[in-house]
Amino acid sequence: MSGAKPALVLFAHGSRDPLWHQPIQAVAQAILATNPNALVDCAYLELSEPDLPTTVNRLLAQGATDISILPLFLGVGKHAREDLPKLVDALRAQFPQVAFTLKTAVGEDARLITLLANMGRETLSP
Repeated sequence: MSGAKPALVLFAHGSRDPLWHQPIQAVAQAILATNPNALVDCAYLELSEPDLPTTVNRLLAQGATDISILPLFLGVGKHAREDLPKLVDALRAQFPQVAFTLKTAVGEDARLITLLANMGRETLSP
């Protein structure tokens, strides 16, 4: 898409506990620390705000034309396989002029698996 203005949604399950949100928000802040002009925001499936449509509307108001959604799920259960794709399909229908890309859940990325394994190995080292 020529002239695309990319944006990223960090999508997580959600929790009523406000401390639960800190790691998700820390990821967004780390991205912005290296790319302060990036359009990056968080969204949650349930128990938290903002939800995905609210976050998408905020990004669209900032000029986003190409929105990637990165599920911050370690496991690929029903939410990643069914619920999130339905939400993204509804957004595609509502905003046909916007390119939505649903990325693979982070738990399926070999880099994260390696990082977690390395962290585990470090705990075994004397």
